[in-house]
Amino acid sequence: MPAPVEIYTRAMCGYCYRAVRLLQDKGADFVEHDAGMDAAKKREMVQRAGGASTFPQIFIGGDHVGGCDDMLALERRGALDAMLKEAGAT
Repeated sequence: MPAPVEIYTRAMCGYCYRAVRLLQDKGADFVEHDAGMDAAKKREMVQRAGGASTFPQIFIGGDHVGGCDDMLALERRGALDAMLKEAGAT
């Protein structure tokens, strides 16, 4: 069974840092995949994300959320906590 939250990141990425930090602050159970220097992992990310190749790419409950800005928009709308809870991440 996949982790409740998966995030594909790369080193030296401010958006990746910000997204990971938000998940940590929420106490979310997540798996971070470092896809920056791993061509196979990046291909996996792009395939799962419907062609999106920017970092990070975030999946909650197996569903593609998008990138950091998308997750922050969910947070601003008050929807992120419910998604994390529904996925069993908190």
